[in-house]
Amino acid sequence: MIFTFFDLRRKEAENLKEKLKEKIHESVQSVLPITVIVLILHLTIAPMEMGTLRMFALGAVMLVVGMGLFTLGADMAMMPMGELTGAHLTKSRRLLLLTVTCFIMGFIITVAEPDLQVLADQVPAVPDLTLILAVALGVGAFLVVAILRIVFQKKLNALLIVFYVVLFILAAFTSRDFLPVAFDSGGVTTGPITVPFIMALGVGVATVRGGKNVGEDSFGLVALCSIGPILAVLVLGMFFDPTSGAYAAEIMPHAQDGWQLMSMFGHGLIEYAGEVGLALSPIVAFFIVFQLLFLKLPVRRLLKLLVGLVYTIVGLVLFLTGVNVGFMPAGNYIGQVIGGLEFNWILIPIGMIIGYYIVSAEPAVHVLNTQVEEMTDGAITRRAMMYTLSIGMAVSVGLAMTRVLTGISIWYLLVPGYALALGLSFFVPPVFTAVAFDSGGVASGPMTATFLLPFAMGACQAVGGNILTDAFGIVAMVAMTPLIAVQIMGLVYTIRQKRQPAAIDQPTEEDSEIIEL
Repeated sequence: MIFTFFDLRRKEAENLKEKLKEKIHESVQSVLPITVIVLILHLTIAPMEMGTLRMFALGAVMLVVGMGLFTLGADMAMMPMGELTGAHLTKSRRLLLLTVTCFIMGFIITVAEPDLQVLADQVPAVPDLTLILAVALGVGAFLVVAILRIVFQKKLNALLIVFYVVLFILAAFTSRDFLPVAFDSGGVTTGPITVPFIMALGVGVATVRGGKNVGEDSFGLVALCSIGPILAVLVLGMFFDPTSGAYAAEIMPHAQDGWQLMSMFGHGLIEYAGEVGLALSPIVAFFIVFQLLFLKLPVRRLLKLLVGLVYTIVGLVLFLTGVNVGFMPAGNYIGQVIGGLEFNWILIPIGMIIGYYIVSAEPAVHVLNTQVEEMTDGAITRRAMMYTLSIGMAVSVGLAMTRVLTGISIWYLLVPGYALALGLSFFVPPVFTAVAFDSGGVASGPMTATFLLPFAMGACQAVGGNILTDAFGIVAMVAMTPLIAVQIMGLVYTIRQKRQPAAIDQPTEEDSEIIEL
């Protein structure tokens, strides 16, 4: 009996080791392309200082290890915790308990989201605490809406149309200076910490609720939760004067020597360890309460969740330190250099190439793609999702760089973009619409905020543009284009499905000969 126990433990350890190797290998494939692109730019048109290059190289290594640990931890802990919580809340059949719990969870998790503090610093006209509380209220309220949609099985595209119509009406009465930051907030607040748990929560609720549309109902939570922050910031824009504060561009640090390099990354590790711990603590606290009162999982299952949680924390700390300390200065510097060239139009194609490859370095994207493949029984594969999101990201960064060079208002891109996205929802299977609007929030993660946004800010500063109106908004572009790209994939899928029966029914030449015989 004892030997059997140790054999099982040994097999579990070996399986875990193999899974970690697989995740690290995937991380290398994801991070390597953007690393190579930056090094090529360094060797050609945008040579970086040696200190900045060292920071970028070390940041890339931390990204690889961090992403591998995070995705493994999300599979082991974050996803099961979300599914178990959502399933129990639904089984209780207490609607009030479900709505109140979801609101509190959405509110607290959002307040603790590290990227929200970055967003608050970008809006000098609004007090930080006011903005954070307003955005958290928006996320909490729309998480309740998303859960109730699953419970009562309401169509997602109908809700999206209603809320986006309200959103654009509010935008018409809000200062144009608030538009880029407002739409950026929708992507920033759905970061790698909250996305796995929220998505798994939807899976748990949809699975227990049952019905013929379980796969479709499992998605859409991130889509609706992304609307709340936008509405919150637009409402604040109606009461605050955008000219009452001045935006001060952040000075990007660079390491002079090895000791300073280690010091900067050491401080980063401590800082982001605190932020990740604070951000995850509400999720862990809620799960502990559910475990003690309702779930009562066996000790062995809890230990597995604990190991997964440790992987998640360590992975996120390494990842966030790598992108914030290593990638942010490199992105800003390269943007400044290329923006200052006589042929700065090259920002558009370079930005599109960077956008195409950088989406694969977003940790939450891999979580989404895996869940999409599982919930659709392979009808939408991870590979198809990644190609589609990469194309969407390339277009979004190209549009963002066009805005940096021309100063065109984001209004002229968002209105037709969202109109097209909502229009496509009537012609594709509902699951593609749900996945598309979820992917918009997931794709606009920390890599966008810490590399693409500084890249746009550096370029905007070099061309003499307005950083608040021209550089900010790149997150909004990244969040918008996947809505169109994934639904176009759904449209192609629908057309192929319609043609397939016709192709089967139509006899071939060999069939005709057999019929004649």
